[in-house]
Amino acid sequence: QVQLVESGGGLVQAGGSLTLSCAASGRTLSTFRMAWFRQAPGKEREFVASIGGYIYYADSVKGRFTISRANAKNTVYLQMNSLKPEDTAVYYCSADKYYSSSDSRASAMDYWGKGTLVTVSS
Repeated sequence: QVQLVESGGGLVQAGGSLTLSCAASGRTLSTFRMAWFRQAPGKEREFVASIGGYIYYADSVKGRFTISRANAKNTVYLQMNSLKPEDTAVYYCSADKYYSSSDSRASAMDYWGKGTLVTVSS
């Protein structure tokens, strides 16, 4: 089992930055593909970014968000710059046992954190 705990969410003005962290316990993350998803009120959970064999970003965040991992710390990060009100959502960290997968569906992920709220004010 893998336990994932997100942190770093909060309230920020449009144009600002936040860095989310996802700390894992139970298993080493180095063999997992890691991903961030988000879910806005009344909307479906959507893919944001993933890091495994390759790095992928949703078109809506490309050029503004950066996903990275520190295997020694068993932690994954999401650096978010130039934030927009439409980025407001609960952000979830997730882990996929298939390291080289490029599947952006939430159903492809094996483990989930409980999420951290990001609110971007206009």
